[in-house]
Amino acid sequence: METEEALQLTYVPIMHLRVGELIAKDILANTKFPIVAENTKLTYEHLHIFEVFNITEVPVLRAAGEALDIPQEESTTTIAKPELIVKRVYAECVVQFKKEFKTWEAGAKVDMTKLRGILLPLIEMVLDDRPIIFDLNEYSDPREYLYHHCIATGLITGVIAQKLGYDRGVTIQLAIGGTLADSGMAKISPNIREKKGALSEMEFNEIRKHPIYSYQMIKDIPVLKQSVKAAVFQHHERLDGSGYPTGERGERIPMEAQIIAVADVFHAMTSERAYRAKQASFKVLEKIKEEEFGKFNLKVTDALLSVISDLSIGSRVLLSNLENGEVLYINANAPTRPLIKLSRTGEMIDLQSLRHLHIQHILR
Repeated sequence: METEEALQLTYVPIMHLRVGELIAKDILANTKFPIVAENTKLTYEHLHIFEVFNITEVPVLRAAGEALDIPQEESTTTIAKPELIVKRVYAECVVQFKKEFKTWEAGAKVDMTKLRGILLPLIEMVLDDRPIIFDLNEYSDPREYLYHHCIATGLITGVIAQKLGYDRGVTIQLAIGGTLADSGMAKISPNIREKKGALSEMEFNEIRKHPIYSYQMIKDIPVLKQSVKAAVFQHHERLDGSGYPTGERGERIPMEAQIIAVADVFHAMTSERAYRAKQASFKVLEKIKEEEFGKFNLKVTDALLSVISDLSIGSRVLLSNLENGEVLYINANAPTRPLIKLSRTGEMIDLQSLRHLHIQHILR
């Protein structure tokens, strides 16, 4: 009782809310009924709701005089940038996913209900703002690469599926399938999967078994579609027959597996690893399209490329020569190389004719 009496209503910017806090009063947003009711315990899904309704501050119960823990550079504003919310939800998602992964290492079964609860708010956010996938390599930590890779592969899978016209339900299932594609790594010794040096042939062959282990972990989950389970099993197959675990080729590889395959390799190539620096997302898109021709489905790679077209004219970008600029025009036939107006000089440059330059990062 003393603890309750010590609490008072405090308006907190949404980027500084804490999961588990109690909402102090009904939250209305031009609605007849509250979108979140008084005394509701805050979850990460609520952050997405607040973002959708453009709510910047939320009344919660906190101890009298408790600091908001707002960093000095952020203390002058109460408006949370959407990308900061996504980054925060993403970070928590990785933490919770890692906990689940550790239980799989210990022999536990995949808890689909729990996993869906962890992933769904983040999946929904990214499907509503698809260019976020080009920032995922900025969120990643090479020391925790596997967990970041699982989450990011799922998100990119969902975006590609959405671009290809899959309905919302199937898109979310595929996003979860993409996240589970490397779940079988839990069955491989950490001494092998975390090895810093080159793998022996025996160790490499063990790594190549992870799609089999992943499938074995999910094959009896009734709520997962059979097509998603098959996609998890075949996500390392390649159209030219160079993949694994069975060396399937061409039309024998289902479209869903080909979607996860592109998502998997895109995130892997853009991410910093213990043995390799990260590469710019736009540069990797070009490499997948040009250098890996024949391995991946062109419809899938084109769908991933088309996410660039979601950028609005005027989007700010950082180029590989460290110049800032804004997008003036995106050519649908070469979306990675738009027309750019340089911020410093006002000069307009066409990246199609300047092949030595590329977009390094989208500035949000």
